[in-house]
Amino acid sequence: MKALRWILGAALVVGALVAAVAIGLPYLRDGGHDGGPTVGERLGTLRADRAALQARADGEARIGLLQSFRVASLLSDALLVRGEADRERPFGRLPVERQQAFAAADTLDAALKDALARPGEGARQLVLAATKPAQQALEQMAGKDEQPLILSFTPTFVPPRRATGELTLAPGTPTAPPSDAAVRIDPGGKPAAEPTVPTVPRYAPSFAAPSDDDPPVSIEVVGLRLVPEGGEPPTLTIGTWRGTAQVSPERLRFAVPRAAFATETARTTFVTGVLGVRRESRTVPFELLFTVLPDRPGSFALDQKVRTTVPESQTLVSPEILARGGPGEVRWVQRCFDPPEGWRFDMNRRRVVVVEKLASQDDVPDPTLNGGSVEFSDDGKPGQICIVVTAKPASKTAKTATIGRFEATLERDRTEDHTLQSGVRALDWREAARVPLDPGAVEWKLYVRLFDEIDREFSGASALQVPFLHIAPDGDGKALILQADPAAAP
Repeated sequence: MKALRWILGAALVVGALVAAVAIGLPYLRDGGHDGGPTVGERLGTLRADRAALQARADGEARIGLLQSFRVASLLSDALLVRGEADRERPFGRLPVERQQAFAAADTLDAALKDALARPGEGARQLVLAATKPAQQALEQMAGKDEQPLILSFTPTFVPPRRATGELTLAPGTPTAPPSDAAVRIDPGGKPAAEPTVPTVPRYAPSFAAPSDDDPPVSIEVVGLRLVPEGGEPPTLTIGTWRGTAQVSPERLRFAVPRAAFATETARTTFVTGVLGVRRESRTVPFELLFTVLPDRPGSFALDQKVRTTVPESQTLVSPEILARGGPGEVRWVQRCFDPPEGWRFDMNRRRVVVVEKLASQDDVPDPTLNGGSVEFSDDGKPGQICIVVTAKPASKTAKTATIGRFEATLERDRTEDHTLQSGVRALDWREAARVPLDPGAVEWKLYVRLFDEIDREFSGASALQVPFLHIAPDGDGKALILQADPAAAP
């Protein structure tokens, strides 16, 4: 009986093992589950990261990091297309090349996230370094399978609208707000919003009517296997516009109305177009990311430090000089004077002063017996004033004394600095702004605010480089020329 029970138990164990192997064969063929995320979970993370990064991008990022955002988007879409059939598969069982592409996308997303959180040149360089392997991973997918692949597309920046809306005015807008406009509140305790009214042209004479419309934006997509043989050409959707591609080898072309791109007045915006590629019974979407330039490029201000020379003068009174002689003696004293440091004598504005002439004979005072004088002398060094005081008796027994001095005008050039401010001036896409440079300017600083978000400061010695803006002195250096240019992309 014991032997029989043992045989039955062994049979049950063997049967259970056979059943387990049979049940697990499909699982093992799929690679087994190692406890990590599935391909679908990783794809969901990629999609969420892309959306979050694009939503957080500021004006600096939408300009300076746009190419990296586009590479990250193209690589994410390529992985999404290739991962649809493996959504339930463990990520760790994907081919090594596919895992490396995911790693390149993750690294680029992490670098972009850090650059948005802590912007700076160092973070930007890290993003550029992470973009290269991501681009390489995208290009390496070209010959790996038969799935569609987008390698690049143009343009990078959508040009501004020609009609900027500057010459519009709400109909019936009063010149001054009503007296209660500032105190009206809604039931929630907040100031009530102004009613929305349509805008009309401020003026519309025939000679002021716009003569040109916005040309369509030409979009070209470069990729592989975008049009299946005998299939329908891809379509592009931007906003409410939808169009069909003009197909050429490995290229798709679209002419998109400029009005299809959402545009802000003063700031850049991200606009995403969705390219739909037909594959068998489904449409595969690819997102095309563009930065749209606003109607107004920005503003600037120029401060100049102007130095002027102001003449300054004052009167110098010299010390008194005494010349004294005994009976019948002629005596003279010469003294030379230098101007104080930083000053100079005005030789045309000086005079001698005889303070007093004294004389006596037989102890009887008689100033008329002193024939002395006080005179300038030319014996000194350049820039000095020399004076000679002489005591000269009129008789052989007279004693004399002469006291004299001089008065002269001192002058110097004093420099004064003051700031010449241009005030805040608007930039325009069509017309260059010209700011005169003062001939007495010894230093200047230019402040540029581009697209209401990008701030730059320049001094006379720094490189004048701003995206979408040319800055240079004019031919004779008498003015600074600022020209906003949609083609001057970084």
